[in-house]
Amino acid sequence: MRRTPLLATVAALVASALAWPADAAPTTFVHPGVTVSRGQLDFARSQVLAGAQPWKGAYDRMMASKYADQNRTPKPRAVVECGSYSNPNNGCTDEREDAIAAYTNALAWYVTRDARYARKSIQLMDAWSAVLKDHTNSNAPLQTGWAGSSWPKAAEIIKHTYDGGWPNSGRFATMLRDVYLPEIINGSNSNGNWELSMMEAAVGISVFLEDRTSYDRAMAKFRTRTAAYVYLASDGELPRTVPSQNLNTREKIVKYWQGQSTFVTGLTQETCRDLTHTGYGISAISHVAETSRIQGQDLYGTDVGERLRHALGFQAKYELGTAVPGWLCGGSLHLGLGPVTEVGHNALHNRLGHAMTNTEALTMRNRPSGSNNLFVAWETLTHGDNPA
Repeated sequence: MRRTPLLATVAALVASALAWPADAAPTTFVHPGVTVSRGQLDFARSQVLAGAQPWKGAYDRMMASKYADQNRTPKPRAVVECGSYSNPNNGCTDEREDAIAAYTNALAWYVTRDARYARKSIQLMDAWSAVLKDHTNSNAPLQTGWAGSSWPKAAEIIKHTYDGGWPNSGRFATMLRDVYLPEIINGSNSNGNWELSMMEAAVGISVFLEDRTSYDRAMAKFRTRTAAYVYLASDGELPRTVPSQNLNTREKIVKYWQGQSTFVTGLTQETCRDLTHTGYGISAISHVAETSRIQGQDLYGTDVGERLRHALGFQAKYELGTAVPGWLCGGSLHLGLGPVTEVGHNALHNRLGHAMTNTEALTMRNRPSGSNNLFVAWETLTHGDNPA
């Protein structure tokens, strides 16, 4: 039978969908290419140097932060031990914040071309790659995901834009490959923000290492978890699930969704826990989608983008003060979404043209956004109204 153009298009789309995730990793990786691209860095730099807002204000906020302190002394240790709710906290805060500082200094280097900032970023990365061997205790996977999300962002900028040399870049790569990837690549059956942050780290590390196998594996887990984290009406009566969690009854699913039994588009698995943890999940989704776009596969046009758009809008509405209805989380929400809207807002509103009224209002209210001191930092600077 001769195919009509419509049937041929449908067949091509189906074939493309079935090809996932084998075609996920690019044949050639783009660098710098973890969350922020060279084009985005160039745009941000040009705006800061021109004194344009909000980028100049965002840059000034970054440079006034503790993460840009040139007297910062790295505090590496061989074993980082992180328990539930940071008890114990043996190196956990130090590791995360040194990683954010490395990224902060890498951004400062790119904007100013002052080699002192590049050298400070290298100092922080070298200090940790010289000694770190393991993460332990119950929060080890999450800790590894958080710190592992910031390190490759710094490393990508330094390795691929700084011409002053980084002799220990190979040792840093070995640390990411041997200490970080094994802890995160298998995912997690905890609350969804864990696995999303872990996959953000795994994707970023895979880009830096140019590891197509781990990139594909992390992306496949990310796609499954994103679909199980944000509900769309098209999912059916109940949210999607991650097969390994055996959430095979309505009762189990409701319990996992923090007791919420009414499912509406944009609700997340952790909305009724609090919006802070929800923000972690949303942020990780946006970061992976952005990295994927830079690497040549635009997830914003898939269900990932749709889920991200609705999750942002749903959470932003209540963060902005809309009264919480009785059917939602018992009529009470714990607010505090965090500085997590810029990447998704820029991609989905500015680039793709979705209205996103609530997300835009919250984004503008939060500008210039800072850091959540875990794995999010300076996204008004890097992604605010950035056309690249």
